Amino acid sequence: MSIKKISKQQPKTFKFNEKNMELVNKIKHNYPNGREKSAVMPLLYLAQKQNDNWIPLEAMKCIAKLINIPYIKVYEVATFYTMYNLAPVGKYHIQICTTTPCMIRGAYDLVDILKNKINENQNELSKKASCSWTEVECLGACINAPMMQINDDYYEDLNVSDVEKIIEKIMNNEKPLPGSYKGRKNSEPVSNRKTLINNKNA
Repeated sequence: MSIKKISKQQPKTFKFNEKNMELVNKIKHNYPNGREKSAVMPLLYLAQKQNDNWIPLEAMKCIAKLINIPYIKVYEVATFYTMYNLAPVGKYHIQICTTTPCMIRGAYDLVDILKNKINENQNELSKKASCSWTEVECLGACINAPMMQINDDYYEDLNVSDVEKIIEKIMNNEKPLPGSYKGRKNSEPVSNRKTLINNKNA
């Protein structure tokens, strides 16, 4: 199932559920009167969370009415930022970083796993439409390369075996454990080394 065929995926209507409407009102109150349009980004993200990780056109129209701005203004924001998905990506949206630090530590070996396990092409859903993957630029975890992001979680210090196990879990609708797969915390050196050189006089 290709997510390029978005016209067939668009719902006829969209509205925030009761729980999210409470969040919508809280978000709007974060901004002064007349500045509610600044809420467009968090409202887009909320719509995406409610709608299985993607934002339909009707959701953008709904947000435009809620903050009293032209629909095209919401559309401009949604199409500018890659954090917003404008077509179905499945329950698990995988972003694999292939920028230089990740690339030299084997990112493209991990891409091969995603091609084999999910779909040969990025931005296309798996056979059961449970997930998709896309190649992205730096995700900001260069020290712990190679890494990838699944929905809101980071998976770092990966190798081929790690990614195979992660994909197997999400295919079984299980959430893999996020974080470093070498067991380190934050970006501490793997060997716990504190300096670039050994100082014998220290």
